[in-house]
Amino acid sequence: MGNAKPLVSVLVPAFNEEGNVRRAYEAIADTFVGLPEYDYEIIFTDNHSTDRTFELLKEIAARDPRVRVIRFSRNVGYQLSLLTAYKAANGDCSVQIDCDLQDPPHHIPAMLARWREGHQVVYGIRRSLQDGWFTIQIRRGFYRFINALSEDDLPVNAGEFRLVDRRILNELRQVDDTSPYLRGLISAMGFSQVGFEYDRQARVTGGSKFPFRAMLALAVDGILNHSLAPLRLASIASLVVGTVTLLLLFGYLVGKLLFGQDWPAGFATTTMLLLLSITLNAVFLGIVGEYVGRIFMQAKHRPKPIVEETVNADNRRVYKLTIPDLEAG
Repeated sequence: MGNAKPLVSVLVPAFNEEGNVRRAYEAIADTFVGLPEYDYEIIFTDNHSTDRTFELLKEIAARDPRVRVIRFSRNVGYQLSLLTAYKAANGDCSVQIDCDLQDPPHHIPAMLARWREGHQVVYGIRRSLQDGWFTIQIRRGFYRFINALSEDDLPVNAGEFRLVDRRILNELRQVDDTSPYLRGLISAMGFSQVGFEYDRQARVTGGSKFPFRAMLALAVDGILNHSLAPLRLASIASLVVGTVTLLLLFGYLVGKLLFGQDWPAGFATTTMLLLLSITLNAVFLGIVGEYVGRIFMQAKHRPKPIVEETVNADNRRVYKLTIPDLEAG
């Protein structure tokens, strides 16, 4: 590296964020005005937006070579788009931030300071959220639940707002996963990781790109990627149910053969037990199916997220330039 300044890669995933991409770029650029000791690049990953997001990003990148844009041929999902950004990062470290700026860029200097102290991962802990009460409780409950199930030490109430060192970036380049859960994957890598509390801001424009269905899918990925507890639960439940069934069968035979008991037909009881057995089988086959499905998708070796178009993709090292005035003609 010689006397070159440390390079910071700022990773910004975007999907239909035409009202936010310019604000995000300007906020990040303004933050680095106060950090003259660093160079930086901004990598936007456009998850095949259907609005003017990509057009605006091309305009920004045409004026500022520090901005790199990766557009996918289809929507590959939030986690895969992030993994692609991590793999593309050239920096000595990277900072991931959402395009809606709910995670404020003004925390970046403090994150860099912790990095210079020797921490390989610096992650934000959400002290407050701008979601509804029910959503907040679901989020916080999920973080505690997955941490309890996982064999890894996953931070509670930590989202995607984090800084990672070049060493982590090198490891992420080796990841080949069709359904990654990055916050858990990075946490499980170890090294020195430290958190800081912050208040998440309200979204200014546009709507959330993370509906309940997407949050549920992320929760399933998080649990299945970091825990065998569902499979163990299925095994334990089947063992318990099987043991109880054998005991009942043994008791029935003893009563019938040795004591001559005339047991009632018990149609209702038999029916309920049969339905319970069918239900348990369906639930646990579903759990096994989730794991098998992920193995199947991984074994198919489908092409990685296909990049439809890139802007400034060949920039391997960028240096501090004058911030372009995007409002100028």
